[in-house]
This record gives sequence, structure tokens and C-alpha cells, in this order.
Amino acid sequence: MARFDVTNVEGMRQLRMHLDEETVQAARGALSNFRGDISFTPRLPGVGDIFRNIFARESRIRPYYSGTGTIHLQPSLAGFHVFDVQPNEKWILEPGEYWASEGSVKLGLHRDPMLASWWAGDGLFAWKTTLRGAGKVAINAPGPVEEISVTDGELKVQGRLVLGRTSGLKFRSVRSARFPRNLISGQTRLRLFEGTGKALVSWTPYWNEYLHNQMSGGDHIQGSLFE
Repeated sequence: MARFDVTNVEGMRQLRMHLDEETVQAARGALSNFRGDISFTPRLPGVGDIFRNIFARESRIRPYYSGTGTIHLQPSLAGFHVFDVQPNEKWILEPGEYWASEGSVKLGLHRDPMLASWWAGDGLFAWKTTLRGAGKVAINAPGPVEEISVTDGELKVQGRLVLGRTSGLKFRSVRSARFPRNLISGQTRLRLFEGTGKALVSWTPYWNEYLHNQMSGGDHIQGSLFE
């Protein structure tokens, strides 16, 4: 199996992947550099993928890297969380969270119910990346990530704290309190995840990412820092 390491230098975090005759894939534009005997192969999306991209923020072009060597992806003021997808699991990631994975992990797209997505502020067509198979996955994370297990219950959060979930947790948007008390609650609509499954939650952002977002209005750094 490929080895995924998250390094921390000068307050920034970077994902490093070590390959030994293995294959990994990563988000489009994520590459910083690689060393060794590694081939870089951007694969063209299918016709259905091109159509879905009209309504999705998720890119369906995820380049493959195969061979032996070390790959560094772009550093970030935020962070990355590495976890294992089990053979019997299907994970659903929030838009923009996917960063890299082993080649054995199959990627797809999932769309939540239109009204739930609309009320949550995601738009009518909120396509999200899905993960199946078995292997390591790295996701973008604004802060440290905790894995929460829910058994025939509910998880309610204010805002985009849940970065990913297994398919046993269904998503919808609900009022913070009964009408008309929700109008004076001081809370906007909550994101509700109900059923049985696991969720990846980031409760608190890294301080430098938080300060950058406050000063820049939430704009993320795009591309290489040295361009």
C-alpha cells in the first residue's frame, strides 16, 4: 500500500505520498513536485461526467501517478486528514474535500435531494464525490478531524462542519427550532445527518487558516505559492 504522510512546516501542511510500484490519484491541479520513476496520466472524463460538471463544483479529472518514488502535493494553511476506506463502505464527501487516494479507491458522484441541498445553501444540483473500494484517502480539512459514529440516531451541526459521511447517514436541512421560535433563535438552518454510519467532523479551524479567511474574505490560495 502507498504511504500517505502529512508534514507541518512553517505553519503550513503538505501531503506527501510514497509509492513502490503503486498507483495513486489526486485532485486536478494539486501537484507540487515528484521524484523517482513515476508516470503522470490525466485521464479524460466520460460524456456523462462532462454533463454533470455543468452543475457540479467537483472536477472529474483526477490525474493518476504510477511507479516508484515520492509525490508532494500543494501545501495549505488548512490541513489534510488521511483515513482508510473499508471494502464494504461508501463515503460521500462534501464538495471540494477530495484531495488524493490510492488507485484501488473508486471515485463517483452523488447528488443529495434537491430541496435538502437548496435549503442548506448548496443549490439544487449539489454533486459530491463518492468513495468505494479499499484504500487510503486524503481530504482537505480546515482543522483537526474527528470521526463520529452514529447508530440509528441524529447528528445536527451549524454550518459545514461535516466533511464526509458514509452512505448510511442521510442528509437534510432543518429549522433550528419550531416556527416561529426559529426566527429569534439566533441560529440559521441546521444540517441534519440521520441513520447509522460514520461522519468526519472538523469542529475547530487551524488558527492561521482562520486568520487568513478573516483577512481575505474566505478566498483560498490557488495553484503554486511560487507562481
